[in-house]
Amino acid sequence: MSQSNNPPPNRVDTLAKLATQNFDIVVVGGGITGLGVALDAASRGLSVALIERDDLASGTSSKSSKLIHGGLRYLQQGEVRLVYEALHERQRLKRNAPHLVQTLPFMIPILKRDGVVSKKIARALGSAMWMYDLTGGWRIGKFHRRLKADKAFKHLPTMLRGRLDSAYVYFDAMADDARICIALARTAIAHGAVISNYTCVNEILHDSNGVTCGVRVTPRGAESFEIQSRVVINAAGVWSDEVLTTDLGYNPDSIRPAKGVHLTVPWKKVLNDIAVVIPVPGDRRSLFLVPWISNYDGTYQYTYVGTTDTDYQGPIDDPQCTSTDIDYVLKALNAAVTTDVTRDDVTAVWSGLRPLVKSVSGEKINSRTADLSRRHKVAASKSGMITVTGGKLTTYRRMAEDAVDAALITLDKKARCKTKGLSFIGASSSNMKNSDARDQHLFSRFGNETKTIKDLIKQDSDLGEQLIPGLPYLRAEAVFAVTHEMANTLDDILSRRTRSRIINRRATVASARNIAQLIAPLLKWSEQDIDNEVLAFTNLCALEDEASVTI
Repeated sequence: MSQSNNPPPNRVDTLAKLATQNFDIVVVGGGITGLGVALDAASRGLSVALIERDDLASGTSSKSSKLIHGGLRYLQQGEVRLVYEALHERQRLKRNAPHLVQTLPFMIPILKRDGVVSKKIARALGSAMWMYDLTGGWRIGKFHRRLKADKAFKHLPTMLRGRLDSAYVYFDAMADDARICIALARTAIAHGAVISNYTCVNEILHDSNGVTCGVRVTPRGAESFEIQSRVVINAAGVWSDEVLTTDLGYNPDSIRPAKGVHLTVPWKKVLNDIAVVIPVPGDRRSLFLVPWISNYDGTYQYTYVGTTDTDYQGPIDDPQCTSTDIDYVLKALNAAVTTDVTRDDVTAVWSGLRPLVKSVSGEKINSRTADLSRRHKVAASKSGMITVTGGKLTTYRRMAEDAVDAALITLDKKARCKTKGLSFIGASSSNMKNSDARDQHLFSRFGNETKTIKDLIKQDSDLGEQLIPGLPYLRAEAVFAVTHEMANTLDDILSRRTRSRIINRRATVASARNIAQLIAPLLKWSEQDIDNEVLAFTNLCALEDEASVTI
């Protein structure tokens, strides 16, 4: 299935459909879970609308660790069922979007002293590795293995060789979380869903019996109107309580936000060719070092480090990475490598909030967020609004299935879930190893739609130039983002359609005006519009800079 020659409806047509059609389901929230719900419902033949007040994946779903995994540490917490489910979902996502999901080896060093994993408990770790494989890790096609010190050192040659006794390597996967969301949205649209970003839900509508019957929305730049639907599904993630408040009339206080921070640094400061798990000194946590932006020759351009997992009490709309967060991550990184990574080496940061459910497993109030369950919950309010919360990136499809199953009860319909084997737009498992770096880059983002990007370049060779010097993205990708991927702002392109802002913020800001001028004709921007977009984007980045030097 491809939409290359059939882009999503334009915004005017989309809003007209929302205002005039009656839907079976309206979904509130355009993150991974809401988009999964939209695809699941649409593929079952239900009429579905999805509303997102900002951009698709603009919240937590573009700010994760980008790992498609079972979660080895959840086994240590006794969450065997969660790990089993997540490993099944990992394989489904690899099958449904093979171009977007890549197998990734993870190494856990076994240290002689002063490490979270010492030699004396290496045997226990080996048992955990076997349990992970048997729980479903084996489905990736590889079992864990033990490495001798010299071989382990080659995977992270910046660490102290004298501390290394050996290591374990196991296998999981990674994916650009925002790309997964955009592909989900386009696939849902191809199945008939009506999706609108930059459309704010102001009110949950109720009929004379107090049952939900739709929502009132205000699209950016347009008048408010009502969307009629038989079921409303709240999939707003960390904002779920805000949506519930408009339905219940009070805040249910059901979400406990947990903040996760990542830093991006030049790969040459780390030199890891696989992901590595490192301990946090003085804490019971560990962080991931993940190589990023491949040169397709065994080297990379960047490594990102994360994630933290701490209680968050501030405004949920824009959680920032603070000086304390940066110090925490750098302390762990510098305890693992010898290259003295400083703040000046950090090229970008990102910070997101996990929507953990307070009541999902009866945790103690004073428990750490790192210890809270990642299981999800589906519940209906007295008015009939269905809320799906909790979970994790990897298990989004199962969350969506459970939410739509609940909606079918209200709708008094039967329809089998079809997403277990439903391919995403662009899905292709072609082997691109013999292609050049540019084609491999495009394929990893667009799959079998790579031809559409290359056709744009044939029509205008300037579109084959780098979008931002030093980063792999092409100018054609920004054009495609507007014409096919519902990008409406400069930030949409630089933060989510490409990941430029969270890879190298300074370089991205330096190119912002050129990129705004490139897409201005497509979005009918005036010179004033260009100025406004550049100013808005640079202000966002300046806010990150300011937050990173404060507590």
